[in-house]
Amino acid sequence: MGAVDWIACGLAGLLLVSTSACASPGTAPAAARTAVASPTVPAPTATATPMPGTDGAPLDPETTPGVTLTGVGVGAPHQQPAFASKALDVLATLPVKGRAPKTGYSREQFGQAWADVDRNGCDTRNDMLRRDLTALALKLGTRDCVVLSGVLNDPYTATAINFLRGNSTSTAVQIDHVVALSDAWQKGAQQLSPAQRLSFANDPLNLLAVDGPTNIRKSDGDAATWLPPNKSYRCDYVARQISVKSSYGLWVTQAEHDAMARVLADCPDALAPTDQGEPPAQEAPPVQQAAPAPAPAQVQMAPAPVAPAQAPAYYANCAAVRAAGAAPIHVGQPGYSSKLDRDGDGVGCE
Repeated sequence: MGAVDWIACGLAGLLLVSTSACASPGTAPAAARTAVASPTVPAPTATATPMPGTDGAPLDPETTPGVTLTGVGVGAPHQQPAFASKALDVLATLPVKGRAPKTGYSREQFGQAWADVDRNGCDTRNDMLRRDLTALALKLGTRDCVVLSGVLNDPYTATAINFLRGNSTSTAVQIDHVVALSDAWQKGAQQLSPAQRLSFANDPLNLLAVDGPTNIRKSDGDAATWLPPNKSYRCDYVARQISVKSSYGLWVTQAEHDAMARVLADCPDALAPTDQGEPPAQEAPPVQQAAPAPAPAQVQMAPAPVAPAQAPAYYANCAAVRAAGAAPIHVGQPGYSSKLDRDGDGVGCE
């Protein structure tokens, strides 16, 4: 089951609670404003830091508070599902086995609760509150780390929950381990290294801010024994459990497998959430450019022959003019000459 509040600091100036144990802020990010339904935050890869202070909320309803596991690096989990993998396809890859004995399980097997595994100066609980709540009010002097109030659109009950940090109010919003730590222990986590179990307990892929009482009712149930009351969220919930179990090499029981398959039958295209990005598009091989067609040969056309200029007509006498049918011949006509025009009236061979 998921973890309950473990608060870093009390309300400064608003509630009389201790803030002496606040984690020293480092480079905390600005307040998140993302939706709660499908967060995708990279799995942590750093080391644990000292546990923040508490406002009196219990650590985890499914267990008793564990001891601090220090000096342990966070081990890399198994590879998360590939981008856009269908949850049904990933479910088919999970081994189906019976539960292992719960012998040896305790909360401390998963390391320090709400460790600052990503070294951003904030404990995991406040990271998840900033990610999943809206209308945030953040404590001054914590570099936008400690959440004083906000609104949760709860995925488990489909209700809006007002969160107010305090001894008696913080448990209204709890951080759930979607795959409960106890359930993971009985289905393969015993074989993980301490560093990998610390990563599992603080992995944003496996964490959701949810309604506190509903989280307590869930306890450490798997999909065969508990599903969110909000039926519209069950596909996303089961898909997330499948992704988490695949990422850490855990198995499912037959009853759990069948329950997951029944839920996904109503949403066969549901995707397993993952941090894996879309693979870069492969460049198409260059298209071989066809050689340009040769230009048509330029045919040199011989110039058209020029007809030789006709020599001006010449008549030896009027007999020749009449023989050529040119009589009478007028001045300006080819072949006219004054010798043909004896009276000089401009008309020859009259």
